[in-house]
Amino acid sequence: MTRSIGPLLTAETLAAMQTALAAGQLEWQGSLDLGRSSAAVPIDADGFVFAGLRHPWPAALKERTVYHRVGDGFTAVQRFGGALIKLVPTSWGAPTFEIDGIKMLPTAQVSPWEDAGRKVALVQPSGKRILDTCGGLGYFAAWCLAGGAAAVHSVEKNVDVLWLRGLNPWSPDPDEASAGGRLLLEHADIVERIATLPDASFSAALHDPPRFGIAGELYSLSFYRELGRVLKPGGRLFHYVGSPNAKTSGRDVPGEVIRRLQQAGFDADRAMDGVLATRRGGPGLRR
Repeated sequence: MTRSIGPLLTAETLAAMQTALAAGQLEWQGSLDLGRSSAAVPIDADGFVFAGLRHPWPAALKERTVYHRVGDGFTAVQRFGGALIKLVPTSWGAPTFEIDGIKMLPTAQVSPWEDAGRKVALVQPSGKRILDTCGGLGYFAAWCLAGGAAAVHSVEKNVDVLWLRGLNPWSPDPDEASAGGRLLLEHADIVERIATLPDASFSAALHDPPRFGIAGELYSLSFYRELGRVLKPGGRLFHYVGSPNAKTSGRDVPGEVIRRLQQAGFDADRAMDGVLATRRGGPGLRR
């Protein structure tokens, strides 16, 4: 994964720097990497300096948008390839992302970073080989590495999401020394890829698919049976579900997920905004 080291700007950080400049300051203390670090940033009438390079002041920036340096100016971190995929800043520092305006990570009451950490803790990553089915921005993978996972196989279908990862300083880089060669990030469709993975080759799995209406195949009995096949007996699975359509139709999607997981060879129950399941003993359950 190619990692960008350029500054990342938001409307909020630009306003803060220009307020400091208007007050006669020659430096602004703050973050140009979405809260990952803080530094003294030299500023003057023509622009600012980051990582030893001078950057011009951009024009007015839109709210809820992250910008990066491209050519002579700053461009929004977003792409349109059939759907608008966009990195979105949060008050917590770690960004979320949206696909056609649909927020893909929780941000209202908790940092998406801390939320991922709590979910990863449910599968007890230490020493385990872990399958991360829908890698997204990589927050699950980052917490698995921090939690001492032996290896993490992260699969992401959308090439534009992988591009976001390369610009997001909160996303883990497989090539960083801290990863220690333990993170495999693969551009693939997990529905197809999982069929090629060996039986009982993982001790835990994290499954954070798009909502049911967008990716129903990732909630299917056949896919859950594949998850059961690649997990060792006793292997844990956290499956994000949320509560789609609960208010409008009364549909209990988490309950449906639990029933299908039980059919696929898991013991399962509700946990946080998803389902925590444990692979029962016995042979693989390929159908």
